[in-house]
Amino acid sequence: MDITRSSPAPVRVVAVPPEPEPADLTALPEPIAVEPLQTLPTTATTATATATATAMATTATTATTNAPTTTTTTSATATDVRGRRSRPRPRDLLTLLRPGQWVKNLAVVPLALLDTHPWGTAAFLRTGWAVLGFTLASALVYVVNDLADRERDRLHPVKRHRPIASGRVSTLAAFVLTGALALALAGWAVAGPAWQWWPTALYLALSLAYSQGLKHVPLVDAFIVATGFVLRLVQGALLIGAQMSEWLALCVFSLCLMLALGKRRHEMTAAGRAHRPALRGYTLAFLDHLVVLVAVLTAVSYVLYLRDDASLAAGASLVTLLSAPCAVFGLARYLQLLLVEEGGGNPVHVLFRDRATLVNAALWAVLVALALLLPQASA
Repeated sequence: MDITRSSPAPVRVVAVPPEPEPADLTALPEPIAVEPLQTLPTTATTATATATATAMATTATTATTNAPTTTTTTSATATDVRGRRSRPRPRDLLTLLRPGQWVKNLAVVPLALLDTHPWGTAAFLRTGWAVLGFTLASALVYVVNDLADRERDRLHPVKRHRPIASGRVSTLAAFVLTGALALALAGWAVAGPAWQWWPTALYLALSLAYSQGLKHVPLVDAFIVATGFVLRLVQGALLIGAQMSEWLALCVFSLCLMLALGKRRHEMTAAGRAHRPALRGYTLAFLDHLVVLVAVLTAVSYVLYLRDDASLAAGASLVTLLSAPCAVFGLARYLQLLLVEEGGGNPVHVLFRDRATLVNAALWAVLVALALLLPQASA
């Protein structure tokens, strides 16, 4: 009995219950096992995000690799444009002054010599001085007009290539050039004979009024342009000291009015009415009638000038008679270029690049020179 009581079996049985504690120990990893299960999605998400970020970085790198060419080119282009605007090339500034249009001064101002006899060195020098003054004035007007019309010129198929409209000359540079031309013109007026610069001043006033709004008024715009050429003739006559013929002034006015109307007709056919607001007051049929009417007036006033006011000797009447058909042919050829061949956008190019017109003008100049030189030879 004592042996059974001292038997360790109950002790062993009692010792067994603590063994579940290892089971608890085995249960302890469950949170550890659960935690990995909870962290696995995070890890997977992180890996996925990392992969996505890597792919985006690769794409961005690829895009960046390809982008520099375009970006650099665009930046370089912008830099070039800013460079051009800040420092325009002398060629662009000269183009802004339109030297191709200076021939108008050379063609109109010296016409005052037709009423001056005999010709001398002083007369030619004064004519050159008048040409210089109107060249400065017309260049100033061209710059002011381009500044005022730069937005509309950008919509025109041809004028959008002008220096200001295209951006090759900045607005600031154009204003500086305008000031320089104004100072040069003031110096010309002060250095010349007193108060004989009023035709040039009136031309500038009309041109400024033209730029500020009169160019948008139908008919008035073309008449102002033609009046500017008459003022060129008056300036030459004042400096030379010649008595200007009214028939010659009317001939110059009607001829230049015909060219101005022809230019507007060409603009309507080339770019429509949107470019020039004054074109809304014209139609092609109306302009066609006006151009023909003014061409007839030009021919009649030229013939009357030769008959009444030209300083010609009696022996030069035949030469004068022969020059009249040349004048009529020149008018007819311009109408042909304008109405048949749809030209006339730039009257200077039309008149000085057309072979038939050049040959006719050369023949007319020879006949008029003979008619003017015959009186001096007979004297």
